[in-house]
Amino acid sequence: MSKAISQVPFAVNEPVRAYEPGSPEVKSLISTYKKMWSEKWEIPMFINGQAVTTDEKVAISSPQDHKHDLGFYYKGTMQHVDDAINTALAAKEKWNKLGWEHRAAIFLKAAELIAGPYRDRLNAATMIGQSKNVHQAEIDAACEFIDFLRYNVEFMTEIYAEQPVSDAGIWNRSEYRPLEGFCFAVTPFNFTAIAGNLPTCMAMMGNVVVWKPSNSQVLSAQVIMEVLIEAGLPAGVINLIFTDGKETAEKVLAHPDFAGLHFTGSTSVFQGMWKMIGDNIHNYKTYPRIVGETGGKDFVMVHHTANPAAVATALVRGAFEYQGQKCSAASRAYIPKSLWAEVKEIMGAQLKTVKMGSPEDPSNFVNAVIHEASFKKCKGYIERAEQASDATVIFGGKCDDSKGWFVEPTVIETTNPQYESVCEEIFGPILTIYIYEDAKWEETLKLVDQTSIYSLTGSIFAQDRYAIEEAYNALENAAGNFYINDKPTGAVVGQQPFGGARASGTNDKAGSKMNLLRWTSVRSIKETFVSPKDYKYPYLG
Repeated sequence: MSKAISQVPFAVNEPVRAYEPGSPEVKSLISTYKKMWSEKWEIPMFINGQAVTTDEKVAISSPQDHKHDLGFYYKGTMQHVDDAINTALAAKEKWNKLGWEHRAAIFLKAAELIAGPYRDRLNAATMIGQSKNVHQAEIDAACEFIDFLRYNVEFMTEIYAEQPVSDAGIWNRSEYRPLEGFCFAVTPFNFTAIAGNLPTCMAMMGNVVVWKPSNSQVLSAQVIMEVLIEAGLPAGVINLIFTDGKETAEKVLAHPDFAGLHFTGSTSVFQGMWKMIGDNIHNYKTYPRIVGETGGKDFVMVHHTANPAAVATALVRGAFEYQGQKCSAASRAYIPKSLWAEVKEIMGAQLKTVKMGSPEDPSNFVNAVIHEASFKKCKGYIERAEQASDATVIFGGKCDDSKGWFVEPTVIETTNPQYESVCEEIFGPILTIYIYEDAKWEETLKLVDQTSIYSLTGSIFAQDRYAIEEAYNALENAAGNFYINDKPTGAVVGQQPFGGARASGTNDKAGSKMNLLRWTSVRSIKETFVSPKDYKYPYLG
């Protein structure tokens, strides 16, 4: 294909709004938040481009005020799953035939709508439903989702432009087709951008999609569908369902036309779905693509030459932004004994200034965890640490569920490198620190690598370049995203392709061309201009 195919607009990262106190942008966002907070939401499914309601209504509330009635969403049945699959398959032929540039235009328009008229609405929905503060909502629901849409268009055109060489007299070319069948997107609560990217990137490559979001993300899912419909997405291409997770997986993954799973969520659920796919492998028309990003037990490894203030700041931001509910959140840290006193002092001073409360107040750095189950899980870890002989809660530890699911940023210090909160994924605002003897640097690197089943993100802090290289090599399999002198969170589309291995997923790197290639089926075409007329080769005489 022509090189001109890659000349598409907007493959540049969306600027992040500062939302400084008193600014017009923060006033506009909070005004939208208050208006949406006072509404009674009735959230339908979207099948074949139509809003679908049912007799079963599920109440929704906000993590920061679980007593406030936000409204409800309509829960579907297995018949709605069938309808979504059949609708997607019916839409497939026409969507497949649509020129790539027309698909691109739909998603570029969606990016423009989010950057402009829908920005406050999508951010506010994320703040209300997922308890993100103004900054966390902005970098997720607005900027990262916009970046996914724009960069994926660029990645798509780069893929289509990659063509094989041709010898004299023949023309070789590659056709990047969508998968044969329908795709299934299963998305998490913690990132609106992920919830938007998983179904849209598959659709962008010509696939049709059944999308099952988290029940804790239905508000922003509703707004995403509003945007896609206004952007001109044809009916049936992406179908949004709110159905029982286990039953839906069993039905979808048993369908002969199932062609691909794009998943972000828990390790156990992903492994269960992979097993279902294996059990049904003989039923499928084609081998399904499986792409998943799951959990993490993300580390910060500190060398004695590190800057204590940089380490402390990375830990406060990396562990407690969005209440530690990022897949990449710093959850365990290894700090040399010689630096610990200074790092501890700086962390303590910073944590004293951290405010916790509703996202409606933009000065709150920490908000509520997502739901009661998360609250109870976090509280359990804290209470056990308070009773443990080999662990101490040194900062935070307070939990309050009287209004919302609030867990104070908590730091546990342990003398046991195998203590439960060092090894187990918590997904909350709890950081565990292990202090090691400076001379045991190499031994501790092995400890970092071997402690967790996960391999998502990790950081090394050091000023000594030899130490950085040593950690870089020793931890090559411990993190799919590796940060040097920075916190282990905040991957940017097009800059740090995101994903991990081991129990953290298939490492197919969202935010890169690698991921989009998984949603294509390539046909190689050879055309010979003058065909041979005799079977004999020269060596036959």
